[in-house]
Amino acid sequence: MMRRIAVLDAPTNLGLRPPTSTSVPGCAKAPGALRDHDLLARLRARDAGCITPPRYDPGDWRPGDGVCHAREIADYSLALAERIGSIIDRGEFPVVLGGDCSVLLGSALAMHRLGEAVGGRIGLVFVDGHSDFRHPGNASYVGAAAGEDLALVTGRGQADLAALEGRRPYFRDIDVVVLGIRAQDEYRLDLQAAGITTRPVPALRAEGAARTAQWAHEQLADCAGYWVHIDVDVLDPAVMPAVDAPDPGGIAFAELEILLAGLVDTPHCLGVELTVFDPDYDPDGSYAAEIVNTVVAGLAPVTAPEAVPPRLLSARPAPGPRRGNGRTPAATERPDRSQRRDGPERAERVDAGSLAEAGSSDVGPAGVASSGLRSAGAGPSDGRFVVGAAPHDIVAGTGSAVTNGQARSEQSDVAADIAATVEREPVEREPVGPPASAGPGLLRRPSVSAQTHSDRHKADTA
Repeated sequence: MMRRIAVLDAPTNLGLRPPTSTSVPGCAKAPGALRDHDLLARLRARDAGCITPPRYDPGDWRPGDGVCHAREIADYSLALAERIGSIIDRGEFPVVLGGDCSVLLGSALAMHRLGEAVGGRIGLVFVDGHSDFRHPGNASYVGAAAGEDLALVTGRGQADLAALEGRRPYFRDIDVVVLGIRAQDEYRLDLQAAGITTRPVPALRAEGAARTAQWAHEQLADCAGYWVHIDVDVLDPAVMPAVDAPDPGGIAFAELEILLAGLVDTPHCLGVELTVFDPDYDPDGSYAAEIVNTVVAGLAPVTAPEAVPPRLLSARPAPGPRRGNGRTPAATERPDRSQRRDGPERAERVDAGSLAEAGSSDVGPAGVASSGLRSAGAGPSDGRFVVGAAPHDIVAGTGSAVTNGQARSEQSDVAADIAATVEREPVEREPVGPPASAGPGLLRRPSVSAQTHSDRHKADTA
């Protein structure tokens, strides 16, 4: 029995700074640009509609005011969570087309509601070129939610975003796996101190995309299921410059396709979101076409006739230590969770000028309740979602964009190197990770009713 995909547009740009004083971020156009390349038809997906965001207007926001557009983002996240919940209620596989990375707040809220409804924890696989982990504990001020989304969904930040419906955190640190950040990500040591497992690009490439997907399953073996977040800036700007923060040292389309296929090829993957593609930097639509090709191929395990319907694992009493992969901590950062420090040493910020270099020597190969699920009082908490005390939030800067001309002038040479270097790993079609038989069966409604990074990346709106 194949799993039906439902495509939901979330064209918000509220979490980004304006690229210029007279314009707004173009990523709100991404869902339309991707649909123009027959994404829904090729996925044989149901059109789940669009959550229309409020007007982009920073107004008189200034650094020190907290997250810009906070009230609007909070309202939008509630609406998005409601729609994702309704898709899962139908037994479908949601594919959310963002928009900027602040869409993760809505997805995270939906997953926390789901976890509460089934009595388990939902995990997160965070595939992103940047950690998006700025917060008041490691930055002088915050401003752009799209550069702070991972911090917010793990409970660090102002309560009007990090604790919607009194839920905090939406994902526990131990239930998050970060894939594809650059080796010198500014907040990598903060992730390590928090106990968040990461696999930066060099380790991802060394282990391979297919094995990395299976490894991610293993890290989340104590979760009832997981959500996948993909920011297309995980790709190297030599092949994907149409993002707000092109940062050298990313992966290739072939690697992303294999990684995505491995992550969704299990009934415990509950959905996927795609963020930060900016059609303003793609006037001829060629990058949109590449993304669609990759997404269609990567989601093939979901729509295959032999695909296993979604299942959730039974709740476990307490998470055990994550299983490793035999690599050293330097290659795959597996922090000692006893290490907690308020002011960890961080790497220097990447110079904004370096972001304009599209060709990089690093470039390699590449449910559940209906209204009950979505109500704040869906059931008693078992106390496993407690987060540590201090609130947290972020800082950002400015820089210049990499133009299509700059990137395309170097793309052919680098793409040739990628094609020559990458061996496309076979994607296993059997579900990996915990066996489906461990779960309670198909997702069903409960019987009872229940209520910068780089200097230009997702910078503040100052």
